Amino acid sequence: MDSKPTLHPVVASITQRVVERSARTRALYLRRIRAAFGSKVQRSQLSCTNLAHAIAAMPGPAKGRLVQLQELSPPNLAIVSAYNDMLSAHQPLQAFPEWIKQAAAEVGATAQFAGGVPAMCDGVTQGQPSMELSLFSRDVIAMGTAVALTHQMFDAALYLGVCDKIVPGLMIGALSFGHLPAVFVPGGPMASGMPNDEKARIRQRYAEGLITREQLLEAETRSYHSAGTCTFYGTANSNQMLMEVMGLHVPGTAFVPPNTELRKALTMESARRAASLSHGGEHFTPVGEMIDERSVINGIVGLLATGGSTNHTIHLVAMGRAAGIQIDWNDFDDLSRVVPLLARVYPNGSADVNHFHAAGGVGFVIRELLDAGLLHGDVRTVAGEGLRAYTREPWLDGERLAWRDVPVEPLDDSVLRPVSRPFSADGGLKLLSGNLGRAVIKVSAVKPEQRVITAPALVFDSQDELLAAFKRGELERDLVAVIRFQGPRANGMPELHKLTPTLGVLQDRGFKVALVTDGRMSGASGKVPAAIHVTPEAISGGPLARVRNGDVVTVDAERGVLLAQVPQHEWEARQAESGDTLAHEFGWGRELFASFRRHADGAEQGAASFAHPDYEHELARVPVEAAR
Repeated sequence: MDSKPTLHPVVASITQRVVERSARTRALYLRRIRAAFGSKVQRSQLSCTNLAHAIAAMPGPAKGRLVQLQELSPPNLAIVSAYNDMLSAHQPLQAFPEWIKQAAAEVGATAQFAGGVPAMCDGVTQGQPSMELSLFSRDVIAMGTAVALTHQMFDAALYLGVCDKIVPGLMIGALSFGHLPAVFVPGGPMASGMPNDEKARIRQRYAEGLITREQLLEAETRSYHSAGTCTFYGTANSNQMLMEVMGLHVPGTAFVPPNTELRKALTMESARRAASLSHGGEHFTPVGEMIDERSVINGIVGLLATGGSTNHTIHLVAMGRAAGIQIDWNDFDDLSRVVPLLARVYPNGSADVNHFHAAGGVGFVIRELLDAGLLHGDVRTVAGEGLRAYTREPWLDGERLAWRDVPVEPLDDSVLRPVSRPFSADGGLKLLSGNLGRAVIKVSAVKPEQRVITAPALVFDSQDELLAAFKRGELERDLVAVIRFQGPRANGMPELHKLTPTLGVLQDRGFKVALVTDGRMSGASGKVPAAIHVTPEAISGGPLARVRNGDVVTVDAERGVLLAQVPQHEWEARQAESGDTLAHEFGWGRELFASFRRHADGAEQGAASFAHPDYEHELARVPVEAAR
């Protein structure tokens, strides 16, 4: 385990309140997964017929290992993959199962491809009706993961996934089988393409009608051009940072490029590590015990220190709840006050993740935060050595995989900084609250003079309505754009990226501009202040349903205020408008997701569409002492 620097008092205090808040749900979760450990491997519970079905297609040597006496049976690893060859980030995963099986065999283990999960791309569906399935695809992935693991054949699992909802979905599914060890395996980023600042400039020119669609497409294909993850610091790359700082990767795995010998070596090492963590192995580490309150707090700190995606104010909540750990936006806000911003990666800067990785990357950030007492170093990880193992970077010493310390100083301090001279003293993520509800805002890319906006509201029920008004010349003014009926229950809470270039144009023309919405903007939100994830959402009678055109609205990221300046008696007397969601209930598969929309909880609760494990019935009848 890691030697402990003095933990920052705010980090210690917030961790303790999360422990206390989660006491009963966490204890019940642990009781459940410990009951599933058993004294033997899971497949020992299968009948001979069950087992014969499960190994029928395996090659002879592997089959022979799995039919040994169960107490002596070697580990069998599950492979759960989001591979498809349409999405650049997931295309490299095609080769991984064979590498994993080879590595497993080398240590006397076996591996089976347990199941595939869907992986939709927000980059493809952005601004389209199918984007309304995106958030709930996380829950489908969690369920698909459970289906893959439900055959009771496995001693540990490797989860192959990269983007947006895929890694959170895999994580929720893994935690539902928390008695199994878990190792997450990414694919790596594509090579750098067009500079991000130039890409943003071209998109704004297209929004103004100054270039053709053909010119826009030519620029986009220069930006997204090869296998691998998109290189801006959105949700996909935030996922990989989180898996490192939460100890779920083999150290240094996050941003190694695909189709390289180092990527292959790390993937094979992931298999060997999973085998060593399995039940009966040398370092048995079930993921449900490994991920605890400290791990989740580390995830929040890493997100803040790198300016990561706001989607994780939803996903981290849902992931924590899957392990019985209760966090909320107050925890993000309070930690953001003391966690410095150490990275500037687009949209918070001009660099991409390849530049960030070359400058020192996640290992540098983790070392700086550990040394400053801002991370829990004494956590369990798949490396089994505390979090300090994640301050080293992998390399190939000939054909041998090895690790070395990350640089003492960043190799480019325009991209990466030490704690002693950060880009900002805080993490740039704020909680807003007031009579419009609760929201989050990411200000790390917003200029200080744009962080407090007071202007008349213009209310729209979709992003397309706002874009049409812009084209008619109706937005040439100071304004707070209110886009409502975009929450989980209304239409699945799509991301609203089509707004970014247009609102950026208005800001560049000298207008005071802000966005308020119960929808999402993700890690690609940028220079325009955006109060997002407003909860309660409008379709549930939330305050956004009371806003009218012309109401003066304040979005104050300095004081954490989200306020419609309407006399209280008038505000309370107003009837909340009901949104027309009929057009969002069918087509593009949306009719299949009706129950997801109906049962989704709020953004601050993780926007889960299934009965998330809050253990309501057990909590009612089992005192916490008994649960422990």
